[in-house]
Amino acid sequence: MSEHLVFITSLSPGDAGAITAFKLNTDAGTLEQLHRNTDVENPFFIALSPDRKYLYSVHITGDFENDAGAIASFEIVNESGKLRKINEKSAQGRTTCYVDIDPSGKAVVLANYSSGSVGSFAVQDDGSLSDMVSFFEHQGPSTVNEGRQQNAHAHCATLTPSGNHMYACDLGCDKIYGYALDAASATLTPLAQPFVRTIGGAGPRHFTLHPQGGYAYANNELLNSINVYSHDESTGTLIERQLISTLPDDYDGDSYTADIKITPNGKFLYCSNRIHDSIACYSINSDGTLTLLDIPSSRGNFAQNLAITPDNSFLLCANMHAEDPPTEGSGISLYRIEETGHLTPLGDFIDHHKPSCIMIV
Repeated sequence: MSEHLVFITSLSPGDAGAITAFKLNTDAGTLEQLHRNTDVENPFFIALSPDRKYLYSVHITGDFENDAGAIASFEIVNESGKLRKINEKSAQGRTTCYVDIDPSGKAVVLANYSSGSVGSFAVQDDGSLSDMVSFFEHQGPSTVNEGRQQNAHAHCATLTPSGNHMYACDLGCDKIYGYALDAASATLTPLAQPFVRTIGGAGPRHFTLHPQGGYAYANNELLNSINVYSHDESTGTLIERQLISTLPDDYDGDSYTADIKITPNGKFLYCSNRIHDSIACYSINSDGTLTLLDIPSSRGNFAQNLAITPDNSFLLCANMHAEDPPTEGSGISLYRIEETGHLTPLGDFIDHHKPSCIMIV
């Protein structure tokens, strides 16, 4: 398939905040804007229901870092990407930054960064969200990095492909928390191994699992690295296997990792580097460990979210831009994923206002 419907969020208050629908043409290397949905402020992360009928967005009305967050459910009305809001629920936290949905489509989970908490909601038959079912506040910040780790900072809530487990990277605690999920009731329960620790000051941010099972990966925002774990599907236990850098050996400037994604065929992993503005590319070995391939430019400013097409062939990178209002370099870059896992730039850089999350339908 050469065409895909794509949703991209714009992290801004007021009218500048939006979830915009595009048509991705991979033959031409273009993104054509179809519809701009503007009834949401500061949308940061989005998730798509398994049946592709509903979209879930976390957002904040007002100040992104200090005001209360929320989660909204939307119906995808048509192929133009028009969205109809169904309902909205409180996230019971601040700087709501992540949302995911289980493979059955019955449970949605989220993470609140500033208040260091995670929660879950049941999905009703019409795609709407129940009141919050489970809620956990993380405790015990690392404080190794005094500027960034004064308190707990839950940065993701990622469900396994089976839907049985959820993992929450906490940047402030230097921990990855594990929970069991009962999707039918949308209930979260801490695992027997309630968390694993990273290196002090690492600041784990995002988490992903190998599509064929057995391995899991977390990128460390503050130390620009990736932890590789073996993953026991029955118990949810994580055991660290490797720690690998996301930056060139000769680079000693500031940088912070952002997102981490694996191709659906399980062959390659990609991690975005903000400020260095690059994408670290790795091959995944048979034992789950990573081998660095290349670290090409993200072609924009403040490399943020990544998305990969279902056929393993193309990667999109959102360059969110650190300043507000953004200047040059805010937008989307598109790449072809070669058979070797290397990235080849495709088409022109696509200007877009502060893109923070990309979802391919």
